[in-house]
Amino acid sequence: MSFSVSKSLEILERTPVVLEALLIGISDEWIHQNEGENTWSPYQVVGHLIHGEKTDWIPRAKIILSNSAYKTFTPFDRFAQLNDTRNLSISELLDEFKILRKKNLDELLSLNVDDQTTLSEIGIHPEFGEVTLRELLSTWTVHDLGHIAQIARVMAKQYKSEVGPWIQYIRILRD
Repeated sequence: MSFSVSKSLEILERTPVVLEALLIGISDEWIHQNEGENTWSPYQVVGHLIHGEKTDWIPRAKIILSNSAYKTFTPFDRFAQLNDTRNLSISELLDEFKILRKKNLDELLSLNVDDQTTLSEIGIHPEFGEVTLRELLSTWTVHDLGHIAQIARVMAKQYKSEVGPWIQYIRILRD
């Protein structure tokens, strides 16, 4: 599938709703458990998504689209959510994520970026070098899907030792 803003919006608009359906109203064990040392819980993944909404996708898109000669991105702290001491409930985190995502998607639409010339504009990633707006927006979409899959995997693994011989048929528990 080739990138288009409208196709990406189909995913980006739904991510907050998917996460709400999956995480609101369930016990804290599902939300706060992880896969072991140096892995994230669903709660921490949502915190990471919030940090990205604040500092990554739209700020970088604006850098790419700016008239500035300096188009280097500020490095993104992929672990910033681990230092969040606000002690919010998952519902509060998801509300914050939903508000930030709506704002960012509205801003994305206001940038009118769905033409090939604009999507080919370049910014400078601190690790990768030149990247296009198309690549940034594609990554935003895939990033969401990857973290939805991660949350499902982390939750599934909470019952890994409970499924008995069916584990041979449940790939998510073996990967």
